[in-house]
Amino acid sequence: MTSEVDLELTGMTCASCANRIERKLNKLDGVAATVNFATEKAHVAFPDTLTPADLVATVEAAGYGASLPAGEPRATGDDGRTRLLVSALLTVPVVVLGMAWHVDGWRWISLVLATPVVFWGGAGFHRAAWTNLRHGATTMDTLVSLGTLAAYGWSVVSLVGGGELYLEAAAVVTTFLLAGRFLEARAKSRSGDALRALLELGAKDVAVLRDGVETRIEVAGLRVGDLFVVRPGEKLATDGVVEEGASAVDASLLTGEPVPVEVGPGDDVVGGCINAGGRLVVRATRVGADTQLAQMARLVEQAQFGKAPVQRLADRISAVFVPVVIALAIATLLGWLLAGQSATDAFTAAVAVLIIACPCALGLATPTALMVGTGRGAQLGILIKGPEVLEQTRRANVVVLDKTGTVTTGRMTVQQFTSDETLRLAGAAESGSEHPIAKAIVAAAGEVPPATEFASTPGVGVTATVGGHRIEVRRAATAAAGTTVDVVCDGETVGSIVVADEPRPTSAEAVARLKGLGLRPVLLTGDNRSVATSIATAVGIEDVVAEVLPADKVDVVRRLQSEGDVVAMVGDGVNDAAALAQADLGIAMGTGSDVAIEASDLTLVRDDLLVAVDAIRLSRRTLGIIRGNLFWAFAYNVAGLPLAAAGLLNPMIAGGAMALSSVFVVGNSLRLRSFRTTS
Repeated sequence: MTSEVDLELTGMTCASCANRIERKLNKLDGVAATVNFATEKAHVAFPDTLTPADLVATVEAAGYGASLPAGEPRATGDDGRTRLLVSALLTVPVVVLGMAWHVDGWRWISLVLATPVVFWGGAGFHRAAWTNLRHGATTMDTLVSLGTLAAYGWSVVSLVGGGELYLEAAAVVTTFLLAGRFLEARAKSRSGDALRALLELGAKDVAVLRDGVETRIEVAGLRVGDLFVVRPGEKLATDGVVEEGASAVDASLLTGEPVPVEVGPGDDVVGGCINAGGRLVVRATRVGADTQLAQMARLVEQAQFGKAPVQRLADRISAVFVPVVIALAIATLLGWLLAGQSATDAFTAAVAVLIIACPCALGLATPTALMVGTGRGAQLGILIKGPEVLEQTRRANVVVLDKTGTVTTGRMTVQQFTSDETLRLAGAAESGSEHPIAKAIVAAAGEVPPATEFASTPGVGVTATVGGHRIEVRRAATAAAGTTVDVVCDGETVGSIVVADEPRPTSAEAVARLKGLGLRPVLLTGDNRSVATSIATAVGIEDVVAEVLPADKVDVVRRLQSEGDVVAMVGDGVNDAAALAQADLGIAMGTGSDVAIEASDLTLVRDDLLVAVDAIRLSRRTLGIIRGNLFWAFAYNVAGLPLAAAGLLNPMIAGGAMALSSVFVVGNSLRLRSFRTTS
């Protein structure tokens, strides 16, 4: 048996730290771990032969801290504001003294001012480097610590011997890196704002009705079946069904839907939404971790632990990068000396190599973009399961659209029926079914006699015993403007009923936009071809696959894949779950079944096909940001190392460039916060 846990990590300073923890955890038998440097967490699947305490001990043995989540969201990282400000104040006069203002004793004054910057300001770098060295590992901190201590040590020796000082380089590099860490921490915190806002949407307390009396309790005390009161302006405490009252519910923070939705008795409502109108009495149907809000937050957080294939390549490179850079710095030093250059020039080039090469930006490229992209998606009612999904949105060229509840409203109504008796018998037989056609017939029939021995055959119909007669309601072979079902009593057809469904108001626009994204739409339905063609024509779809049994929907997806297509599918029902799982990209309407949502890669909280368009656009844009980040991170190192080795980069400039590369990557990811919908 396998369990899962999220560990909160401390002590990580760069991507190499995250990779080290990940490798240590994955060496344990049966453990699959993913460490996210941006969120400072590890998602670990482990067998029952281990405990969370074993995982914590493994992380601590690697030189880092770990703990089980405390339950409250936390800001990631220490921004180091005080350390940065003090270091900057001390560094400015060091630079002035070293470059322009040579007063009496300026060399000793510089030493006094630079010492606390290097050793106190840079203490985090040195501490982390020493910790990793004791465990036989090297990280970005190793490069920083070596570079700044080498510059400081050379200066102390030169101070006595009258040589050139590098105190300003040691101080400036330390301060630049502290500034980079500060800006990076602030940006990382902003990148997680959407998830924290989602987690904080829930109400803190609720007015529960107990024996007709309102009692104020904490939300954690709610149980399924409890009645609770929601007054105007209050948040709904949990998912439920309206028992009394009518109001407009504002779900914009949860689904992205800008217009409040009217609700009344019998309507489902979601926790976290705001009651914008009258008083409601709601019966709780899901509480705690089972609510839609909790599931959304869980999906968003889990998505942020994944890694795109290109990021895995970056991880492998960064794992060996630091030792290679140290070797390159030594080679640079020896190369300059063997070429007959001065020890000062050789030393300057070697230090610049150490400073410029820190691979921080590589570790931030994917997680920061994922944090912002998935967080922005959650704000818009789009849940992205992981970075692998992003690649599929780019590759997909065909989108299969389930008809009922996806392209159409899913709210079927009876248009024609042979007789009142036909409708009454059909309504009784269908009363045990949850199918949209059945619900339409039952609603039109009104009060019906009881039925027993109910049985349902997916894609065919239902049978039941009503008043001693065996009643069958089955899909007719005849074509019609809507879906036709025959009503059979004791083996004899006694009439028929026509049920119709209308396209959603936004479906035609959504289909046009899907085409604009390079996707060929295919309508897939179990309805007869006449109905399917009519709906397809209305929304602008040319390819129609009709009269398909639920079990055969998977075969349709497989056939398209065998023809070389990369298939995205949008569906909302239990009948779509297998096909959603088979598709290269499964997109589930959030109003659909839990089974369909579990089988999908993208979940749309709002039942609007335009949101599917936005989901694909957002996913593609997030992937583009990730690729751009990784390109910049690689290009920066590829270009910077030769320049540093050739002596064309001053260590101070190298430190500034390294710090800015990380800030650039995080800032680039933050552009996803401005993503706008088409719906």
